[in-house]
Amino acid sequence: MFERSYLQLLTRRIIEPRRFIQVLFGPRQVGKTTLVYQLLEKCRIPNHFASADAVAASNAAWLEQQWDTARLKMDQEKASEFLLVIDEIQKIDNWSEIVKLLWDTDTHTKRVLKVILLGSSRLLLQQGLTESLAGRFETTYMGHWSLSEMEQAFGWTSDQYVWFGGYPGSAPLISEEQRWKTYVQQALIETSISRDILMLTRIDKPALMKRLFELGCLYSGQILSYTKMIGQLQDAGNTTTLSHYLDLLNTAGLLAGIEKFSGNLIYKRSSSPKFQVHNTALISAQRGELFQEIQMRPEDWGRLVESSIGAHLINYSLVEGFVVSYWRERNEEVDFVLEKKGKVIGLEIKSGTTQSSSGISAFKKAFNPDKVLLVGKSGIPWQDFLKLNPGELF
Repeated sequence: MFERSYLQLLTRRIIEPRRFIQVLFGPRQVGKTTLVYQLLEKCRIPNHFASADAVAASNAAWLEQQWDTARLKMDQEKASEFLLVIDEIQKIDNWSEIVKLLWDTDTHTKRVLKVILLGSSRLLLQQGLTESLAGRFETTYMGHWSLSEMEQAFGWTSDQYVWFGGYPGSAPLISEEQRWKTYVQQALIETSISRDILMLTRIDKPALMKRLFELGCLYSGQILSYTKMIGQLQDAGNTTTLSHYLDLLNTAGLLAGIEKFSGNLIYKRSSSPKFQVHNTALISAQRGELFQEIQMRPEDWGRLVESSIGAHLINYSLVEGFVVSYWRERNEEVDFVLEKKGKVIGLEIKSGTTQSSSGISAFKKAFNPDKVLLVGKSGIPWQDFLKLNPGELF
C-alpha cells in the first residue's frame, strides 16, 4: 500500500497499447487526485483532466461533454492514443450507463481512449461498475496511509501514527494540534459525511447518522449491541436503520461495524457489531486531550493502539481480500479474526496491562484456526505489526 506503488501501477497501465478503464477509489484526503497530477506530469501521451466535484448531480451531459472534449483534443493532436481522467465520478447520476455508452462507441470506432475514473464513494462506484460496466474495467482501492508511508513521507513515529492517524494532508498541522483537530473535523469528517453520504444517498435522519458516527468513534474497538445504541441515541429509529447507516459510514472509509466470527451466516449478520474506525485521527480529533496528555493514560492509550491495529486490518482487507471479524462467547473474546480462502487467523492484542489469553485458548478449541498470534506485550510488537502486510500472514 505504498503511495509510489500506485503511481507505478498506473504508469504501467498507460504505456500498454490497449484501451482500459481504470477505477481508482478510496476515502477522501488520501491523495488520489495528487497521485493523478503526478501521473499526468510524467505522462507522455496527451490527456484531459476534469473534476465533477462542483457539478450538479443531474448534469449528466457534463460527462458526455468531457468525453467529447477528449475526443476533439485527440483528433486535433492527431494522437494515436489519449488519456481521459474524471475525478469524483460518482457525483454524476447514472454515470456508469453513460460511460458504458461512450466506451462502446469508441470500441466500435476503434478509438484508443484510455480512461481513469476517481471516486470517494465505494458503495456508489461498486454499484455502477457491477450494474453497467461488467468486464470493462479494473479497480484499485487506495486506502488510508499506513505507518510505513507516514514514516517515510513525514518521519512520524509509531506513537504519532496512533494518535494522528493516516491522513497525509493533515501532517503539516500536527505541531498546532488544535488547528489539526479543526482541520480533521471540518475538512475530513464533515466533508465525507455531507458530500459522500448525505448528498448521494437518501438519509431520513442525517443528525442520527452523525451521532452514530460520534458514538462509534467513542467506542471504537468495543462491541455494542444495537439495543444499547438505541439507548445511547435519541430518536434512534430501529436497528435496521442503524445498521444501514453504519454500512454507509463504512463505505465512506469512516467507521465500520465488524461482525462476529461464526460459521453460521445468519448468526453472523445478526451479531452485535464491534465499532472500528478506518483512521484513528477520527477519534483523536474529537477528544479533548492532546497527544502528550493521552500517553499519560495507559488504558485510553491502549484502546487507541488497538483501534490503530483494527484500522490497519480494515484497510488492508480491502486490498488483500480477507475478512476481518471478532469472536466472543460469554467472557471469552478474541480481538480480531482474519479469514481468507478457508484459512483462519486469530489475533489477540495486548497493548498495555496484561490480559488473560483464555479467549485464544477457547477459540482454538472451538475452531482449530490455522494460526493464533499475539500482538503486543510478549508477542509481535504492535509497532512492528503496523508495518507488515496482514495479507502475508496467510
